[in-house]
Amino acid sequence: MPVCEVGVCDGSGWIEVDDLTARPCGCRALKAKRKQSRRLGTGIPKRFRGVGFDRQPIAEMDSEITRKIRTFVRDIGMNLDNGKSLWFFGEVGTGKTSLAMLISKAALDSGRSVAIYSMPRLLADIRATFDDRSPHSYMELFDRLTTVDLLHIDDVGAEKTSDWVLEQVYAIINERWQEERSIIVTTNLLDEELKAQIGPRTVSRLEDMCGREGVIPIMGNDRRIAKWRPAEARGAA
Repeated sequence: MPVCEVGVCDGSGWIEVDDLTARPCGCRALKAKRKQSRRLGTGIPKRFRGVGFDRQPIAEMDSEITRKIRTFVRDIGMNLDNGKSLWFFGEVGTGKTSLAMLISKAALDSGRSVAIYSMPRLLADIRATFDDRSPHSYMELFDRLTTVDLLHIDDVGAEKTSDWVLEQVYAIINERWQEERSIIVTTNLLDEELKAQIGPRTVSRLEDMCGREGVIPIMGNDRRIAKWRPAEARGAA
C-alpha cells in the first residue's frame, strides 16, 4: 500500500478537492527529485552509506568543524533553497569526502535531488555525450547538472587539465553560480594550485558561492593509512 511521505494524501500523489477535481500532493515532488538523483552521478557509494557524526573518521574530527556541519545539515532545506555551498580542502585521507557524503546523504533523505561525482567521472560522463551512441545529449546532461538541488564534486583538481577541461568545469560552476544553486566540492589543492588546475574564474565563483564560512580546511594525517599503520611508524613519519 503506497504511503504519502508528507502525510497528506492517501499515497496516490493526489489530494481530492471535490468529486471532480484533485490537486498534486507534495509527495509527488519528492518522488520526482529522487528519480532525478538516480539518473545522475554515482549516488552514495557503498563505503559511505553508513556515514554519520558518531562514526569514524567524522567522530574524531575537530569539534568546531563538526559543529558547522551539524548546523548545515540541520537546516539542509533552507541552505539548499538559499544556494549555500561548501568547499573542503586538505591533505589526502583527512575525511573531506566523508563530510561531503554526510551532507549529500542528508539532502537525499530530505527529498532533494543530488548529483555526486568525482571530477574524473564527471568529465568522463560529459565526454560520453559526444559519442554518437550516447542515449543523452550534452545539453541534457548539462541541464541536469545545473538544475539539481545539490551538486557534489569530489577530488576537484584530480583531473589532467586542458583547455577543454577548463571550459567544461567553468560552464557548470558559472551556471550554478548565476542561478544560486548549492555545490559541495572537495580538493587536496590549495587556492593557487586549484587556480592553476581549473582556472581563476572558476575558483573565484566557488569562493563567492561558499563565502568565508563555507571554505573549510580539514587538517590531519591520512586516516585511511592510520587504520592499519603501526603507531610507532606514524610517529616517525
